[in-house]
Amino acid sequence: MLEIAGVSPDEESVYGLLVASGRAGAPDLAERAGLTVPEVLRVLGRLSAKGLANPSDGTPDLYQAVPPDAALLPPLRRSADALDAARREAARLMDTYRKTMRGRDAAQLLEIITGTEALRQCLRHVQHEARHEMLWFCKAQYVAMPSGSNADEFSALARGVRYRVLYEKAFFDDDGAVDNVAAGVRAGELARVAPSLPLRLAIADGAVAVFPLVDGGPKGSPGEPTTALVRDSNLLAALSALFERYWEDAVPFGGDSGDGASGNEPAAEALSPTDRRLLSLLVAGVSDKMIASQMKLSRRTVQRRIQSMMERSESATRMHLAWHAARRGWL
Repeated sequence: MLEIAGVSPDEESVYGLLVASGRAGAPDLAERAGLTVPEVLRVLGRLSAKGLANPSDGTPDLYQAVPPDAALLPPLRRSADALDAARREAARLMDTYRKTMRGRDAAQLLEIITGTEALRQCLRHVQHEARHEMLWFCKAQYVAMPSGSNADEFSALARGVRYRVLYEKAFFDDDGAVDNVAAGVRAGELARVAPSLPLRLAIADGAVAVFPLVDGGPKGSPGEPTTALVRDSNLLAALSALFERYWEDAVPFGGDSGDGASGNEPAAEALSPTDRRLLSLLVAGVSDKMIASQMKLSRRTVQRRIQSMMERSESATRMHLAWHAARRGWL
């Protein structure tokens, strides 16, 4: 506790005993402090040198404490003043550092992209340069790339780049969206669905992110979109963490995977590709009417397939079906 005043733990312990007892000798202090007599004598010597204890008048074998206000407050004040001065200097240096870095590296950390075509070219470039992983937030109503038009994804998947793509539910309102996503999943994309997403976002290799500053474009608000390209920084780390948080809570999209089997699921338990896709949309909250429209099925067929899966899993409700789907690896 008193180390800031230059008092060690042993010195603090012995000094506290002297304050509590008024006067005490080395043997008594040693017993109460759990130290040997020679150790206590050395501690008393240091306390005397620091002005915290003195031999008792007329009884040199006994020591007494110097009053704490006279012994401790002056060095504590000096330490506090020194600490305040150090804080001020650290703040000054940090301010200088920030100004220097902003002037020197801001253009390298953040780049502004204006316009739909410039954004489209930027997204193509970051995918072409990606070597490990692409992360995407895909919101409804495209700005630069309509659903199904991102040919660069398939090229990147073919050379081994991992794609994790998170779609918001309303994304599937567009015609053909389900088939386009399923095509990506068949090519290797890992897709999940969330009720809604906070922004559009693409992150390449954890090293560069593209996200809107001002919406706009073909399906957005009027005017051209203004987009930021940000490189390695705290902002990029925050965007990556945001993606992972939404990804963790999202529902897997069961795309067309051939025989529909998943992991170690027995063949008898496997769903057909159609049912897997239907179930993914159902769990993601898409309405029966929209599922029917996207999958080019009648609404009655959608409801019949859902009922069949409920009977197969012995589920009394659709919520129970979703629980069984996760448990059985159907998604």
